[in-house]
Amino acid sequence: MASAHYLSAQEAAKRLGISTGTLYSYVSRGLLRSAASEGKSRAKRYFVEDVERLARRQAVRYAPEQAAQQALNFGAPVLDSAITLIKNGKLYYRGHDIVDLVGNHSFESVATLLWTNDFAATNRLFTPTHGTLTAPVDALSTATLSPIERFQTILPLAAAQDLAAYDFSAESVAQTAVRILHLLTQTVAKQPINGTIANTLRMGWLPDQPAATPLIEAALIACADHELNVSAFTARCVASARATPYEAINAALSALSGYRHGGMSQQVMRFFREAEGDVVGAVKRTMQSGQKLPGIGHPLYRKGDPRAKLLLALVEAAFGETSGAKLSREIQQVIVDNFGRFPTVDFALVTLTRALELPDDTPLTLFAIGRTAGWIGHIIEQYADEKLIRPRARYVGVKP
Repeated sequence: MASAHYLSAQEAAKRLGISTGTLYSYVSRGLLRSAASEGKSRAKRYFVEDVERLARRQAVRYAPEQAAQQALNFGAPVLDSAITLIKNGKLYYRGHDIVDLVGNHSFESVATLLWTNDFAATNRLFTPTHGTLTAPVDALSTATLSPIERFQTILPLAAAQDLAAYDFSAESVAQTAVRILHLLTQTVAKQPINGTIANTLRMGWLPDQPAATPLIEAALIACADHELNVSAFTARCVASARATPYEAINAALSALSGYRHGGMSQQVMRFFREAEGDVVGAVKRTMQSGQKLPGIGHPLYRKGDPRAKLLLALVEAAFGETSGAKLSREIQQVIVDNFGRFPTVDFALVTLTRALELPDDTPLTLFAIGRTAGWIGHIIEQYADEKLIRPRARYVGVKP
């Protein structure tokens, strides 16, 4: 029996459904790597990841429709990206664990990492020389619009005065991204950029609570990217058609606002309100109605969403005695004790919002501003690819 990282020739051949002779030919063609066995044995061992990669390729080759269908629902990877890795219950941006990024880097620095893979470029990109757009926010009737609707209203107006947005080089797109992030921030903070994006938001929302800035910064970083989710894929599709970053971000915002994506936080917020004074009753009513508990359990994190763990710990440390934090703890306890499931980032954002006594739309606002950094990273990658994303549909209608 081979080790956890290797397979014997017989095991590898069986996994691939081939003979050992064909297996050896794969090695000679560079499709598989082999390594010497430990001890006195001269038998070769084969890397598990190589064998599994070939197995996935075989699945696509021999059952392409099934492979494509599965890929659209948390399935096999459908494109290459160097931005975000989700592995072993952890989330990495360009190889950096988000747990290490929070508290050691600003949101601006993390955004720069996502765009350029170079922390040192932060000061060059986030400078006044790249300008802050002044779309006529005050001229709009924004009082009845949600923050996402304000973003989607203001972005086309700003794009109309930003000719540089048509330069799709990586450096220019990163500069455009800074203008977009500052525009979105000012739209909801209702004041000019004051230092960092997190501080500007805090000054606009909680001018007398400087202790809230690290929490807001952590939320932005935790939301910055999450691999190829529906909004990131939307941004990449639009960018592949060579639309501008403004247009790609606007499309991604539409996807984010849906209740099965970033809009989930609104369901979590409603659940928190219902749970006040009767957590067990709220959980029971939700389960009895056939609904899922909102903000609980993520298919990519069986042992708990690392973003939620991080944010909840920070809220507990700084604002643990608030009514919002106490209610969150009670809800978590009931759900973990009875179902063994854990909160998602949506749950954590609602906890943060209630602990700071911010408006109900704050979770989605933080999610949108934070995730814009990741979308830009995906847009930059997609511009570097000359291909138009154009999947095919399997026709199941009336035959001609």
